[in-house]
Amino acid sequence: MPAGLRRTSLHARILSGVLLSSILPAAAEPDSDWPVYLGGKERNLYSGLKQINKGNVKELKVAWTYETGDKGEYQANNLIVGGVLYTPTPTRKVVALDAATGKERWTWDPATSVAGAGKGRQRGLVYWAAADGSEARLFTAVGNHLLALDPATGKVVESFGEKGAIHLGKGLDREGTPNVGLNTPGVIYKDLLIIGGFGGPGAVRALDVRTGERKWIFHLIPRPGEVGHDTWPPEAYRTATGVMPWPGQALDEKRGIVYVATKTAEPDFYGGTRHGMNLFANCIVALDATTGKRLWHFQTVHHDLLDKDLPCPPVLLTVTHKGKKIDAVAQGTKHGILFVFDRVTGEPLWPIEERPVPASTLRGEQAWPTQPFPAKPAPLMRQGYTEDDISITSPEAKAATLDRIRVSPNFGPFPAPSLQETIMFPGFDGGMEWGGGAADPEGIYYVNVNEMPWIVQMVETRRADGTALPRGEKEYMTYCAACHGLDRKGNPAGGFPSLIDVQKRKTRIEIETLTQKGAGRMPPFDQIPSAQRDAIHDYIMSVPTPAGGGGRPDEQGAAAPAAPDKTPPYAFAGFKRYLDKEGYPAIKPPWGTLNAVDLNTGEIKWKVPLGEYKALTARGMAPTGTENYGGPVVTAGGVIFIAATADEMIRAFDKDTGEVLWQAPLPFGGNATPSTYTVGGRQFVVISAGGGKSGRPAGGSLVAFALPEK
Repeated sequence: MPAGLRRTSLHARILSGVLLSSILPAAAEPDSDWPVYLGGKERNLYSGLKQINKGNVKELKVAWTYETGDKGEYQANNLIVGGVLYTPTPTRKVVALDAATGKERWTWDPATSVAGAGKGRQRGLVYWAAADGSEARLFTAVGNHLLALDPATGKVVESFGEKGAIHLGKGLDREGTPNVGLNTPGVIYKDLLIIGGFGGPGAVRALDVRTGERKWIFHLIPRPGEVGHDTWPPEAYRTATGVMPWPGQALDEKRGIVYVATKTAEPDFYGGTRHGMNLFANCIVALDATTGKRLWHFQTVHHDLLDKDLPCPPVLLTVTHKGKKIDAVAQGTKHGILFVFDRVTGEPLWPIEERPVPASTLRGEQAWPTQPFPAKPAPLMRQGYTEDDISITSPEAKAATLDRIRVSPNFGPFPAPSLQETIMFPGFDGGMEWGGGAADPEGIYYVNVNEMPWIVQMVETRRADGTALPRGEKEYMTYCAACHGLDRKGNPAGGFPSLIDVQKRKTRIEIETLTQKGAGRMPPFDQIPSAQRDAIHDYIMSVPTPAGGGGRPDEQGAAAPAAPDKTPPYAFAGFKRYLDKEGYPAIKPPWGTLNAVDLNTGEIKWKVPLGEYKALTARGMAPTGTENYGGPVVTAGGVIFIAATADEMIRAFDKDTGEVLWQAPLPFGGNATPSTYTVGGRQFVVISAGGGKSGRPAGGSLVAFALPEK
């Protein structure tokens, strides 16, 4: 039975705590849930529902809406279990709604839990039910904690962990307790919850769903004697960070194999302290779901210097390859490349070639000389920015982008970061993004892609003579400038606020708490020595630096001895979109596309723009597509549903041709992946609409669509 049609009494608890299946009359065609993140453990975003189809999708109307009362990046792919919709809000509350009406059943506020209040995007929840139907749990994350809730009541299940919660930084086989968070849900295998996370050292863990006890761990920064240890400096496993698999996992439940997509090693843009290929960064890793043993892996980027972590979970599907049915796994990338493997053996379906890429000019850096490119499918986006790609939105934009590309050339998908400002294309936010791809039973893969240029540049953290920058400025350049800018003016469109006059808006205690614990898009910086954090605080709050730029005087008035300077000699100059004076992407369209790839043949079936700027359409330009965040859902009705765009619309496309069949406005950008389900025999499509991306307005709405009731 397709993932989108799965429903059993194990997923059917209601508020009274009894099983829904025990009180509902039998139905000839039982309603269909969406009980798993991205539609199923295969992460294939496919639904077997077809009540809404190509012929009637144009009749869709708003069925109900729900306002969370929150405001922020609302990116949840919502679960529907037994007629109840579960959603994590932008402030990490969890809300249960009647999935037919949108009426609230209960709300859990993290401020009442051991984890305290929380913020920041959360992309989904995990639902688990015991095989005998005796108990069920809903797993969510707040701050550094993973919690178990009773899905019937929203109350914390206190038998899990310590009074209902476990600290995600514990059990990582690293000294101390790193600040680890979780924004993408894990996956259930039998009575194990398999999770990744963000922050801290890289690891995949399996936890007992009842107790939270760790059952196995796979070190993504290998220890001595483990495969991949020789791809790092010998002692890197003690201190290295990054690699944490934030994008999520896919599970072949029948075979008991979990597929993990991993992050970049840190620092993201300078690898002089982590020479080597850096396994298992930027990898798809296949593990035995029972034991955590590695079965196979493939690294999509060697010694990454460009933040090209895998942005989405692997997708499991079945294709016909060379006349045989193959169970495959497809992995998308930020540079628009799609890798496809036999999911059992790890053999690629098409040859993968190692091609030379630019060398680094930064002292101490050893960029990897080659990177992998598959023979098929062809890249889903342009792989470079040339004079043929200059902007066409206006004569002024055309002239400006032509001048810029001649001064700051692009060197393809793998430019080595340098002190020279360079156009980064493909850009930092895709190619493909965290919404992932959808796959139907015919072996067709559907995915949205960004074609946005960015700017990449490194800056020195030490002067030319080797002396460090003044106290605080060096630390700021190293840890903060990537997001808040060299000039501290931030990047509001990217969600990074200005720090100019921050002392007028926040107290020092508030700033110290933010830097240590993190909030929103900002990760925790608890691993930075307190003296360095203090220096950053002084710098951004304009506290005068002591003469000579040294440390603070100690209690006796003498200057504290300087610690050995282990700061990397270079820091990233910040995430900067390349926009024209009107705020449009400074490149010839398309800027966002929806693609269909036939993975039986490796050929691109169709490509269409995704999204529109009406002001440009009014000038006579064809729809350009927009920057997009959130994924597609494909159904047996022949329809693809996707929001994701910067124009606050949700659309339905013909899965065979890419034609737009229907579209409707949303109150805020639907930067989330839809869910589809039936209740009372009626099919719904629901989307979280919180906006906040690409400089757009932010809110916290949930909108459900359905065909008019007859």
